[in-house]
Amino acid sequence: MIVTFSRIIKYGWQAFLRNGLLSVSTISIMVLAAVVFEGLILFNIISKNAISSIQEKIDISVYFKGTVTEDAILGIKERLRKLEEVSDVVYISKEQALDEFKARHAAEITVTQTLEELDANPLLASLNIKAKDSREYATIASYLDTKELGELVEKVSYAENQIVIERLNALIDTLKRGGILLTIFLAFLAIMVTFTTIRLAIYSNSEQIAIMRVVGASNSFIRGPYTIEGIIYGVVAGILSFLALVPLINFISPYVLSFIPAFNLLNYFRSELFSLLLYQLAFGVILGIISSVIAVRRYLRV
Repeated sequence: MIVTFSRIIKYGWQAFLRNGLLSVSTISIMVLAAVVFEGLILFNIISKNAISSIQEKIDISVYFKGTVTEDAILGIKERLRKLEEVSDVVYISKEQALDEFKARHAAEITVTQTLEELDANPLLASLNIKAKDSREYATIASYLDTKELGELVEKVSYAENQIVIERLNALIDTLKRGGILLTIFLAFLAIMVTFTTIRLAIYSNSEQIAIMRVVGASNSFIRGPYTIEGIIYGVVAGILSFLALVPLINFISPYVLSFIPAFNLLNYFRSELFSLLLYQLAFGVILGIISSVIAVRRYLRV
């Protein structure tokens, strides 16, 4: 068994070297397929972070009437926190709201002078609410629209932001569906192109396969060298495709960072370096083995 296995490896390596230009062509196609595969992984990661970034920017604010005490507002805050739909609730006092307003309009002299002339703080205390999912804001707004809370609440910003929130939800759904469809399409395309290329490589050796069958070689012995050859294709293609991604990541990382400030693609790539390389190698080897096994079936008539 050891002798047979060593011969299979030897013949597979010889076939890889002997095919020359055909091996280069096959590896080139597999490199493209592996780059597409890795690109899909990074695309999904970027999409998830983009969606998270968008959702972080969505919230609604509840403004309370000036007669409502701080204790009452904090009680409502705790009740909101217990809702399944709510991720976080932040209390903003009248004083804090005024300080933030002054900071935002510090360069506007008219606004500053107007505030100085006022005897009382015109701003209202509020609760800033973030939902676990952006689709849950309508449910939270309905909860705030009850008669009990209606007597305390001056205004809920959901009505003003409803159109924007719905459009953002539509954008998030489009990104998710688009990512899934793109992944399926490109993965299928990569597999079919690679399979066709390896099948052509095996077709060039169809006479050799016929001779091996005539002399009594078993199907596993005939299939073995081509499986090894497919593994070699996959390993070489996985390494080359990974190396090709390094300059690409360096190039697009600043653009991703400007679009999603909270996500540094280059840092992610560095932290997940070995995992991504392993994915590339696994994809290349599995693709090479499956393509080789399927392609050689017709000549074995199994």
